This record gives sequence, C-alpha cells and structure tokens, in this order.
Amino acid sequence: MSRLDIFIARMTAQKILLEYVADRIADIDGPVFELGLGNGRTFDHLREILPDREIWVFDRAVNAHPSSVPDGDHMILGEIRDTMPFCGPRVKRRAALIHCDLGTGDPTADIAKSAWLSPLIVEHTAPGGFVPSGIELDLPGFELVDIPPEARSKRYRLYRRFPEGE
Repeated sequence: MSRLDIFIARMTAQKILLEYVADRIADIDGPVFELGLGNGRTFDHLREILPDREIWVFDRAVNAHPSSVPDGDHMILGEIRDTMPFCGPRVKRRAALIHCDLGTGDPTADIAKSAWLSPLIVEHTAPGGFVPSGIELDLPGFELVDIPPEARSKRYRLYRRFPEGE
C-alpha cells in the first residue's frame, strides 16, 4: 500500500470516527479537546459537526490556515505534556471527546508518548466520554470500542470511559 493510500485510509477512518462519536456524545456534558492542531482540518471538521460544543485545541505552535485556527481563548499553546496537566482552571470541565492525532508512525516514539499522555487523558475525560486515537493508549477505566467497519485502520482506535457506576 502506498503512503498516499495509507494517508487516505487514516483520514477516512478519522472522519468516520469523529462523526460516529459526535452522534454518541449528545447526552455527555463537556467540551471537546483536539490534541494537535496541525493544519487545522480536523478542528475545522469538529466545528462543523459539533457547532454547539466548546472546542479546546492543544499544540506547541500554530501552523494552520488562519480560517482553521480557534480563537485565542481556546488555543492552548505549548508542549501538550506541559500544558494539559494545568488546563483545568481554564477549561473547567472534563471533555466529552478527546481527539488524539499525535501518532508519528514510529512505534518507539508512540509508546513513549502514550506513557505520558494516557494519564492526562484519563484525568480529563468525562464519564462516558470518547477518545479516538491514532496511538495505542493505556486507559484504566475505559473500554476499547468496536469501530465501524468502514473506519477500520491499523492506526486508529476508539476508547470510551465507563460511565460512573458502571
């Protein structure tokens, strides 16, 4: 499979999963976290499919097209491992959806990233909340959700935090 085919499969899976989750968080309180703005395409899509949700974006720098950048109040700049632990007073609620598109394709780098990122995701995900992720995460209190067949990708997983009492 060519790198272009791999990219298309990953983007297709991402789009399908985000829309799948958007339909399932209607009754879950909390904002959306976008971990990694990149070029802003995913943020722009999240704004479109979740127009009434507050979306917080975390990244080390802004390199996106100006039309795909959140307002300054919702852009948290800096290394995610340094800023996410301290976002609580600013964000005020745990997220109904945390989209994690931080994978590199390098298994060693992704394992290292998962080690520091997983506890942060556990801390900031609302009960019943979802985490579509491009890297494998270790999330106690979460289940790995079967994803729609048309979204199957070696690089995407979907986690759901157990609702309280479950």
